[in-house]
This record gives sequence, structure tokens and C-alpha cells, in this order.
Amino acid sequence: MNLIDEIRACAVCAKSLSAGPRPVVQFSATARLVIIGQAPGSKVHRSGVPWQDDSGDRLRAWTGLSDPEFYDPAKVALMPMGFCYPGKGKSGDLPPRRECAPLWHERMLATMPDCRLFLLVGSYAQAHYIGTGNLTEAVRDFRTHGPRFFPLPHPSWRSAIWIKRNPWFETDVLPALRRAVRKALRGSSK
Repeated sequence: MNLIDEIRACAVCAKSLSAGPRPVVQFSATARLVIIGQAPGSKVHRSGVPWQDDSGDRLRAWTGLSDPEFYDPAKVALMPMGFCYPGKGKSGDLPPRRECAPLWHERMLATMPDCRLFLLVGSYAQAHYIGTGNLTEAVRDFRTHGPRFFPLPHPSWRSAIWIKRNPWFETDVLPALRRAVRKALRGSSK
């Protein structure tokens, strides 16, 4: 069984998932851009297609990627911190399951030798990969994490409030993000 089939068959935390396991992931050995998000929401859980929701629409707009580019595993790997929908909590979805990243991330990344850029979407990915606990500071100081890591807020509807409070995101971060994404997809590591 190849790695993507192993991941899609994973049921390690099935007893903890009210909607049941359905790992949602996309990658291939040639991916140059890795987008590490939180966990699939209920809509993505139903469809099985990563980022196929309003948050995904917003993320694609931020990156400047078309749907065909975004969903091309030869170019873009979509790797959440938790691969299955964690269920509903009091104020939104529950946090991603902690089992997934230690179980799968290293193995997945080992299959992608040409990764140039990692978009760290939300505080869970940022805490894991760059050790930051403050999303606003990490995003504002995105240059200090580059050229490999690019921290972003989660593109949920709630991000509109955050963006209003942090207008520099649209003026400074998004243009730099789009340039970094294009550079990564061209294959240049310089």
C-alpha cells in the first residue's frame, strides 16, 4: 500500500471522531508548495476534497492560485495538522487531533524532496513548525520565518474581523505571499 492510501485508510482516532474517520489530504513527490492547515471542516469531511469550502475560496484568493493549480498534487500538497474532521465544539470546530502530525507529516515530507515553500495556515500549524504562540506576530513578521515558512491566519469567516484590525495583512503580506507562491511553483529555491 502506498503512503497516500495508508493515510486515507487511517482509523487511529476513530473512537474520538463523532463523524467517523475520513482523512483528507493531497500530495505527490513533485509538490513544491505545501499548505499546512488546521483540519477539515464538516463540508470538506462530506466531500472529501480539501479546502472545498468558503475558507478554501478565501485561501485561493489570498495565494492567487486558480482551482486547477491549487488542486494539482504535482504542484501543491495539502496537509492538515489533523487529517479528519474533529467535530463541533462550543464555539466552532474542535482542535485538530494530535495523532496526525506526528504519525504522518514526516513521512509525507520525506516523499516531497522539491518542497520550496510551506504556508502555515493558522496557529496550530505555526506552533508546530515555527514554535510561535502568537498568530498576529507570526503573520506580521512573516519575513523572519522565510524563505521556507510563510505564516497566515486561518481563512475562515472570522478572519474578516482580524483583517480589519490588521490592515497591513492586505497591503504588505498578501502581495509578498503571492510572489512567494509563484516563485515556489517556478521551482526556484533562490
